Amino acid sequence: MKNEHIVCSIQDRVAVVTIDRPQFLNALNKKTIEELSICFQDLEDRNEVKVVVLTGAGNKAFVAGADIKEFVHFSQEQGRELSRKGQELIFNKINGFSKPVIAAVNGFALGGGLELAMSCHIRLASEHAKLGLPELSLGLIPGYGGTQRLMELIGKGRALELILSSRMINAEQANDMGLVNHVYPAEDLLEASLELANKIADNSSFAISKALKAVCIGSESAKGLEAEIDLFGSCFGTEDFKEGTQAFLEKRKANFK
Repeated sequence: MKNEHIVCSIQDRVAVVTIDRPQFLNALNKKTIEELSICFQDLEDRNEVKVVVLTGAGNKAFVAGADIKEFVHFSQEQGRELSRKGQELIFNKINGFSKPVIAAVNGFALGGGLELAMSCHIRLASEHAKLGLPELSLGLIPGYGGTQRLMELIGKGRALELILSSRMINAEQANDMGLVNHVYPAEDLLEASLELANKIADNSSFAISKALKAVCIGSESAKGLEAEIDLFGSCFGTEDFKEGTQAFLEKRKANFK
């Protein structure tokens, strides 16, 4: 199955979903999010698929972030809708998926890209992967679940350090923090992901779905995600947002007052 930006292949019991925009470092735009949502809905209905592996095309990026050009002129209300719709269409859908989703992080996973990886149930990374949430450098905050899921995975203090500093970390640092489960040489990442997927697929589908549900019930609260949507939207239209996004597009450092 292939859409404009998404390629899905089914290998025995495992579906491999590839975000296919390598010329844009697989950045998430509106079209890509919609196609991902349709793809995962189709996989939900396929009984032969027991596990999903999500990755990015090429060897540079899993997903380098959101496509900033699409929302640079958004109002606060449009910003809230951007966050809410993205969470509903794919981030919360993956997090609550009835089948395990493994993120094979094969390069940059920044902003919305890291949020996408964090919405998956398990994360494996290549040795050259770089991860981070740089939204504050744009005058924004993470808006696709990042404030909630990062805190759950690595703890409040480390999450605040990464979010507030906007710094990138490498794969080994991410592994030490518990942000990713394992690190592999780039050439072995997909094979390792498929090996884990097939090991999981050997188990009862019914029990797998119930285990996922049980764990997710105890994870991030809807209240926290709703607050993130509202706070994310409040950043739009501010002078800091205008300066941050303009600086990014002009490839310069932002000058916040």
